[in-house]
Amino acid sequence: MVDKSRPLVGVLALQGDFARHASSLKAAGARVTRVVRPDDLESCQGLVIPGGESTTLMHLAREGGMVQPLRDFARRGALMGTCAGLIILARNLAGTDMETLALLDIKAERNGFGRQVDSFIDRVDLHIGDQTQNVEGVFIRAPRILAVGQGVSVLAKWRDEPVMVRSGRILALTFHPELTGDARIHKYFVDQLVSGKETSAGAA
Repeated sequence: MVDKSRPLVGVLALQGDFARHASSLKAAGARVTRVVRPDDLESCQGLVIPGGESTTLMHLAREGGMVQPLRDFARRGALMGTCAGLIILARNLAGTDMETLALLDIKAERNGFGRQVDSFIDRVDLHIGDQTQNVEGVFIRAPRILAVGQGVSVLAKWRDEPVMVRSGRILALTFHPELTGDARIHKYFVDQLVSGKETSAGAA
């Protein structure tokens, strides 16, 4: 029997590793549904935009009539974007005029860490509440965050540069937390941004 007291979080399933995100969200205590059409968003309280190829994701979103519904969803629900998901959420991109959802006041650079061959795994300092935690970061053709606007908090750093940021109910990461088996970041998203069980979120 489905426990409807748990929040329902959608995973945008147009491209990317949405199945791994679904597993992490379930481990974090959420119910999960795949989102491929605008009406799939209606019952969701949160949504994850996974990694993949950002231009392809935006193309598929436009073709499926998802762009404006995703922007509308941000007015009532929580959003989490990882890797390409961060690019799609960013208000500004360096070196390209690619359309984005423009929901998060950051400037990002696509493939900022290099090509596929430059992908790497390293430890990330995560700052949530009063604690600094150490988590594994999987960076695959990862974007870089070049600048953050007012109201955007830096919640994680790698070698003193921002790799996870939050603005209101939007969370964005340059790395892939769904690939590590560690659901702490997904739990933070579910508990605090989706369900609204707020604690003080420290800014690095």
